[in-house]
Amino acid sequence: MAGVMAASAQVPAPNDGAKLAQDEGPSPDDAVIFVGISLLLGIASRHLLKGTRVPYTVALLILGIALGSIEYGTSIHLGKLGAGIRLWANINPNLLLSVFLPALLFESSFSMEVHQIKRCMMQMLLLAGPGVLISTFCLGIVAKFTFPFGWDWKTSLLLGGLLSATDPVAVVALLKELGASKKLNTIIEGESLMNDGTAIVVFQLFYQMVIGRSFNVGDIIKFLSEVSLGAVAIGLAFGIASVLWLGFIFNDTVIEISLTLAVSYIAFFTSQDAAEVSGVLTVMTLGMFYAAFAKTAFKGDSQRSLHHFWEMVAYIANTLIFILSGVVIADAVLHNDSHFERHGTSWGYVVLLYVYLQLSRVIVVGSLFPLLRYFGYGLTWKESIIVVWSGLRGTVALALALSVKRSSDNLDESVLKKETGTLFLFLTGGIVFLTLIVNGSTVQFLLGFLGMDKLSTEKIRVLNFARYEMLNKALESFGDLQDDEELGPADWPTVKRYITCLNNLDDGQMHPHSIGEGESYLQTVNLRDIRVRLLNGVQAAYWGMLEEGRITQSTASLLMSSVDEAMDFVASDPLCDWKGLKSSVHFPNYYKFLQVSKFPRRLITYFTVERLESACYICASFLRAHRIARRQLHDFLGESEIATTVINESNAEGEEARRFLEDVRVTFPQVLRAVKTRQVTYSILKHLSEYVQNLEQVGLLEEKEMFHLDDAVQTDFKKLLRNPPMVKMPKIGELLSSHPLLGALPPEIREPLGSSTKETIKLHGVKLYKEGSKPNGVWLISTGVVKWACNGMRNNLSLHPAFSHGSTLGLYEVLIGKPYICDMVTDSVVHCFFIESEKILSLLRSDPAVEDFFWQESSIVIAKVTLPQVFEKMTMQELRVLIAERSTTKIYIRGEAVEIGPRTVGFLLEGFLKTQDAQVQLITSPAALLPSDTDQSFFGLESSGGSNHKSYHTASRYQVETRARVIFFDIGAPETDHALQKRSASWISQSGEPQRTLSKDHNDFLSWPEHLFNARGPHQSPNQSTKQTTSLSAKALELSIYGSMVNVRCNHCRSVLTSSAYHPPHSMSYPRIPSRTNARPPLVSVQSEGGSMKKRLNLTASGKPAVLPISTRRVKDAGDNSSDESGGEEVIVRIDSPSTLSFRHGSGTSIAPPE
Repeated sequence: MAGVMAASAQVPAPNDGAKLAQDEGPSPDDAVIFVGISLLLGIASRHLLKGTRVPYTVALLILGIALGSIEYGTSIHLGKLGAGIRLWANINPNLLLSVFLPALLFESSFSMEVHQIKRCMMQMLLLAGPGVLISTFCLGIVAKFTFPFGWDWKTSLLLGGLLSATDPVAVVALLKELGASKKLNTIIEGESLMNDGTAIVVFQLFYQMVIGRSFNVGDIIKFLSEVSLGAVAIGLAFGIASVLWLGFIFNDTVIEISLTLAVSYIAFFTSQDAAEVSGVLTVMTLGMFYAAFAKTAFKGDSQRSLHHFWEMVAYIANTLIFILSGVVIADAVLHNDSHFERHGTSWGYVVLLYVYLQLSRVIVVGSLFPLLRYFGYGLTWKESIIVVWSGLRGTVALALALSVKRSSDNLDESVLKKETGTLFLFLTGGIVFLTLIVNGSTVQFLLGFLGMDKLSTEKIRVLNFARYEMLNKALESFGDLQDDEELGPADWPTVKRYITCLNNLDDGQMHPHSIGEGESYLQTVNLRDIRVRLLNGVQAAYWGMLEEGRITQSTASLLMSSVDEAMDFVASDPLCDWKGLKSSVHFPNYYKFLQVSKFPRRLITYFTVERLESACYICASFLRAHRIARRQLHDFLGESEIATTVINESNAEGEEARRFLEDVRVTFPQVLRAVKTRQVTYSILKHLSEYVQNLEQVGLLEEKEMFHLDDAVQTDFKKLLRNPPMVKMPKIGELLSSHPLLGALPPEIREPLGSSTKETIKLHGVKLYKEGSKPNGVWLISTGVVKWACNGMRNNLSLHPAFSHGSTLGLYEVLIGKPYICDMVTDSVVHCFFIESEKILSLLRSDPAVEDFFWQESSIVIAKVTLPQVFEKMTMQELRVLIAERSTTKIYIRGEAVEIGPRTVGFLLEGFLKTQDAQVQLITSPAALLPSDTDQSFFGLESSGGSNHKSYHTASRYQVETRARVIFFDIGAPETDHALQKRSASWISQSGEPQRTLSKDHNDFLSWPEHLFNARGPHQSPNQSTKQTTSLSAKALELSIYGSMVNVRCNHCRSVLTSSAYHPPHSMSYPRIPSRTNARPPLVSVQSEGGSMKKRLNLTASGKPAVLPISTRRVKDAGDNSSDESGGEEVIVRIDSPSTLSFRHGSGTSIAPPE
């Protein structure tokens, strides 16, 4: 207690404090009072003037002048507030600029749209470069010859440069309130930012001349270049460094926002003080760099927090700076009243200078108008009037005038007179006052007078339509909320009375695209408007995907930039946002360098995969965003001819993206798997984070518990972003061993043959071999799609002439020694291997089983080429099932008869046959053979037309003319007759992808070769040679399904089957006919012969079910698959050979595929 009394005794009494304050002058603490009062005045002004046409910044300037006038012009002392006013009025002009400008300049430039800046850049440069020089010299000339102050040219031009700065603070604050068009906003705001920097540079040049420094032309050019270009370089350096730093900050909003604030001030001080270049241009460059490359770095809450933070900073700075400007003007006038009593005409010269200022602005815009109209978006005469009238002057000009006043007080009279500094401050204060009061308060009226603030007809119609939709939503909400269990019903008329925004809707709803007589011009206008709305929806979807983690920051920037560019052409062209993405979506041309030995294969592969991943992100996001925007547009507008036209344009835009994804799917399925894996992982982690936070919000978790769990999730987030799963491309040896032809051969045969293969990469449109040319080797297709075309054979019935992974091309011609029977042309990037004919033929003499196996492999191509109506609709796995379980090969000698059983197809591989029917016909190889009593509808051949167009031969018996080799496919086994009878039109099911569950039904299918001979056709005999050949075919089938993992998977499957007591009624390896009534979602197979391949071959409505491995897992897609049109259905994702299906982390750890 005594201590407290002692302490209180030491505190001076109020009267003593006041006396002390008068003796010692204002205390630094008084400056805080001025800040608080200024903010209160700013709040009151903004609140009271909201909804009026008077900018609140004008009111702030008047309030500042009033405060300054009371303090300096009357005997009324404002006490502590007056002391604070005097402190701020005597602020160092450099400190004034350093405190307020960095934040305001950064906020203004960061909020600008990059695309608008690019299009308006030339107009901004014209006004800020030549425009400043023209204005400087115009004002300097009239000041020299009109004003009676006896200034020389240097001093006159110094005033001209000082007044040429259109202040960005005043202009930006005004434009945000007026709501002018984006183009006009960008031009005026960008000009004011650049103009401010260049005007300060020009001012510094003439100021150096005034104080006695001499310059020649070379020195002037050097000075201007160093100050301007150096500022841009420093801004870029700070931007790059800080954006890279942002990349290491994860989900920390406070640090991210603090970094933007700190870097803007540090960059300004580094330029202004350390490097002695333009700090204004530095911060402007920094803000534009952030707008271009860092906007996507802030997502979700961080982006909203950043926006609100800089909006608050700009508001506080504007409030303080305009009130302070008013105080400075009052000080300049009243503090030097003795001067103006001697020179009363100075007030008239302020008005005259204001007139000169407006005339100089007219000369600048008028002389540059042809160029302003030519570049960028152009400039209309109405817009040019607004540009002239919006040339406000503000704090920058005042700060420069204060610096001249302070210099005149300190320099010798022979260098710069004190009276000159006083006049500069007085004239500048008057100009700032007049431009803000006159121009700032009347520009809104000018916009209205010119008709530039009116909504267009199409926008008014859409707004009215939206109001009716709002009424419908209100009625729906009332229906849900009107009855309460505790309180009972509500009164709708009373509710409606309070919702005044929905009044006057009794005329009936009219669709915005309804066009009456004499309104045909609205057709084009509405079309442009709907395109803009759809593109806005696409861009919003990109932001959503960025927040969901579906796309990276760089991808998001590219996608949004493409939308901005497409906005420029909506009036004349269809949607074209895909045009801006084309250059980033293609197979890299340097992929062909993989064939060049001097380039590291691993390096080229790495860059190829990286480029493909980026392209896949772009395509998938593009398709998804357009799908979302189309759905939203349709939900809002319903059926409309104009909306349908735009929706069709959107669908057409996505065709190239779909084709590219299909090309990647058949060429690099691992890439799509990795992309989707990252998306799903990010989505799951984000969902977990939201779930944990929701538990805390509903009270089930305490805050500490929530932070503990969320920290663990955030740690996994960082691990994913910094060390994402990377695609591991299979090695050449793995690709060779996974190919059905080579992989099925015994090791002692496969290894020498594999070492003699030649790996090659073929780009799209390359011909592997030509019809009629001499066979020189065999092509093994590892990835990609190859199309065939044949002139010598009747292939007009072929709908989808293509081969993909696992195909062996040219083998038949090598075996038979005849020229190639068709052209083979790549339809995508194809990774393949070439084996010379001599290597293949040398194996035929070594082992009969290998020879038979080669003939069986060659029959796959022959089946598709000679009987496409049946076998083109089957996948490669299904064809291999027929060969492994339902085929037999026979050799006939001259004179023997060949009989074709019912529901059996034969293929003549070599030799000649003759029909024994009434019409004798010589049949040459290769040919398809059917029995004469064939039920054509069973094979789907009813559409083949007349006999002249048949691609097959029918007869009861065939007579052998020379030694012949025939392979038979028994496609009508007794155990499948019941299933086949359920088919209505074709043996091949039209249901699309397989629809089987992962049940024990696959047991026999996975038990090769143990169950291989349980149910064989009538042509088959289980002798040792046949068993060995069939074993090779079974191994080829397993490789076709499992790829290089066949040993691991099949051993696991056999161990499971050994302990299984379940035995299905027939072999599930036989191609089944799924029920047409099954409503389950189709299986999406991410492989070379899967769902995407069927889409590529136009098999969306038909297709044979593929055989599934037992270890395939059902995956629930988290959300809507961005690479298809599935709409979020449950799918099974399967990737087959050629892929090890493993992902390599940056640390080198490999994740093996699930067993």
